[in-house]
Amino acid sequence: MTLSIDARLAYNLSQPTDLLLQVELARIAGQTIREDSLSTTPVEGFVRVPAEAALGTRAWMQADGQFQMTYLATVEVTRPDPVFDQLQAPPPRALTGEATSFLMPSRYCPSDEFEAFVADEFGGLTGGPLVAALADWVHETFTYTPGASTSATTARESFVQRRGVCRDYAHVLVALARAGGIPARVASAYAPDVDPPDFHMVAEVWLEDAWHLVDATGMSKASELALIGVGRDAADVSFLTSYGLAELVNQSVKVTRA
Repeated sequence: MTLSIDARLAYNLSQPTDLLLQVELARIAGQTIREDSLSTTPVEGFVRVPAEAALGTRAWMQADGQFQMTYLATVEVTRPDPVFDQLQAPPPRALTGEATSFLMPSRYCPSDEFEAFVADEFGGLTGGPLVAALADWVHETFTYTPGASTSATTARESFVQRRGVCRDYAHVLVALARAGGIPARVASAYAPDVDPPDFHMVAEVWLEDAWHLVDATGMSKASELALIGVGRDAADVSFLTSYGLAELVNQSVKVTRA
């Protein structure tokens, strides 16, 4: 599947402000970047640094006044869709160092608070079948509601409200998976059927010594997701982090099948 990506941001900055940008596609197995380009209005000190888990990159810069960014890319996604019914989970003691840290609670995914719920509602399920059941439960019981949450909303709050956007769906699924003994993390990505169009966020789970993408919103599949980065929760994969006041002027994300 070949995807064409056009992402644009515009902000007003009242003073020189350091920005951390994470919008460029990761160069990883499962997706081949045919071409991509990142352009901005004039900035100071532009430098790329490795992102979380050494997957993808972030870009530091300082900007002032009107800041605009455009990211254009063409990417061929070759990863298959996982068949969760056939995937098993290792016991926690057998986890690799790469996976172990993603079994722990984090700021937006307090997984230790969901252990009793997962045990009561999904007892007897493990591995891929548990992940599939958890994703189905979130998809069926939540309502996709733009504006229902903020950047401070946690999985706990989303679980109570039963509504939110892709960020909230991913946080809840990650928290539930960790509560069930499965390492999980969030992944920022581009996908063609996100409605309304935007940067997308899904969950990624560790089964049989590999990471597997799963989208509880139902709007994307692993075979049509172009990954940007991963992290413990949304704090690690924000497309723009501002170390100073920044006023959003405009944001647009267009992802089409080429």
